[in-house]
Amino acid sequence: MDATVQAPLLATADRTPLRTAIVDGQQTMSFRQVADAVAASAARLRDSGVQPGDRVSVFLDKSADCVVALYAIWCASAIVVPVNEALKSRQITHILQDSDSRFLVTNERMCNRVNLSVPDGVRIVRVNSTPAGPQSQVAGERAPDDAAAILYTSGSTGRPKGIVISHGNLRAGARIVIQYLGLRSDDRILSVLPFSFDYGLNQLLTAAQVGATVVLQRSHRPSDICRTLAETQITGCAGVPPMWIQLMSEMSPFRRMRFPHLRYITNSGGRLPVALVREYRAQLPDMRIFLMYGLSEAFRSTYLDPSELDLRPDSIGKAIPETEIHVLDAEGRVCPPDLPGELVHEGPTVAIGYWKDPDATRSVFRTTMLPGHAEPQRCVFSGDMVRRDRQGFLYFIGRNDGMIKSQGFRVSPEEVEELLLASGLVNEAAVCGKPDELSGQIVEAHVVPMANVERIEWALSEFCRREMPAYMQPRRIVVHPELPRTASGKLNRKQLAANDDQ
Repeated sequence: MDATVQAPLLATADRTPLRTAIVDGQQTMSFRQVADAVAASAARLRDSGVQPGDRVSVFLDKSADCVVALYAIWCASAIVVPVNEALKSRQITHILQDSDSRFLVTNERMCNRVNLSVPDGVRIVRVNSTPAGPQSQVAGERAPDDAAAILYTSGSTGRPKGIVISHGNLRAGARIVIQYLGLRSDDRILSVLPFSFDYGLNQLLTAAQVGATVVLQRSHRPSDICRTLAETQITGCAGVPPMWIQLMSEMSPFRRMRFPHLRYITNSGGRLPVALVREYRAQLPDMRIFLMYGLSEAFRSTYLDPSELDLRPDSIGKAIPETEIHVLDAEGRVCPPDLPGELVHEGPTVAIGYWKDPDATRSVFRTTMLPGHAEPQRCVFSGDMVRRDRQGFLYFIGRNDGMIKSQGFRVSPEEVEELLLASGLVNEAAVCGKPDELSGQIVEAHVVPMANVERIEWALSEFCRREMPAYMQPRRIVVHPELPRTASGKLNRKQLAANDDQ
């Protein structure tokens, strides 16, 4: 059995060649057209000198060309290094050099946009999605444990580091998500998230495996997303909290529109405020909402079944299929119910490790004895603090190194953010700790106010005094027109914490 990540696409092209695989604006491609373009581009890569195991970076906007490039690299038995299109020249150069990429798939427009000077030793190659004639398929020969991709985490204060993902990891992630989302061949999936983000890449892989259609969305403006949801009859969409917040904001047309085909949405990359979950439930009562938790080192760890959403909307659910999630204390012992501990992930999506960083790999990816096993198991220590209730549901508390210690109390930034959003005074909120001689740390809140709120600092301070104990109240409120984000669209908390002059 072919265990490569590209095998499901080629199998779907043989099984249902005429089914629509990609919608990219006015361009539509069937699975057969995609497979033929992939085969032609893979041959071009090999003719250019790409060898098995070479790292090939891809710097393209979200497009059919980008999809073809990813699969062509895999069919050439090379390793994909997807570069987020939102990055600038300095970060792109770091990724090219750090990954030891010998080739870069890009185009002149992309290079000119960021004034990219390609490092010495890196050769630019081009692929395209122009439908080719029938091609002989060469799937590439790789084992499940061989590296398929290096995904670079969004570095906000330090340089990004690459997470090495195997063919087996990507196949397992697709298989698991298909199972618990109940994906079907008639699904039309809106692809907003970048392919350099494991969450976004998984959408592409799951669609290829079940024969669903991926609709590529370049614009992140709420009005454009709403238009695509309606006009292309989207059935499923994945997003991160900022996107869901903006879609439901007063400036978005989402509330005024109807989306009869939308049967599920998913959230990961941060906690979705309970009040917002309830707004989506009220707006689209028949739509299934999947709240999920994941980390790039293991892709996805938990999800909350939509049937539990009204009972526990603040939970991240239970372990995804084929996976075990453990809550361990500092000594590696299992925490009893409701006692916080570190989330430890065991399962087939655990990545190979960090690229060229054995010390960090040994620190995070550990082989250890876990409950219920006779032999040591390889797992990821997430650095995230969670608790498990007596029914087995998990609740995210915060980063192990991200908690704020104020006046002797441990403060969860996420808890303060939830309360700030519940005030109805702000569209977005991010909280960090700042050193303070008297309190140890003070709570600092960065907010984007609602359009009609005046004297926001005073109004929010009054709300906090009413709703929070003294140690939790923000001592400083910083107003922004928008909050900084990482390349994956998540709130960039580290940047906020690092800048004292906001």
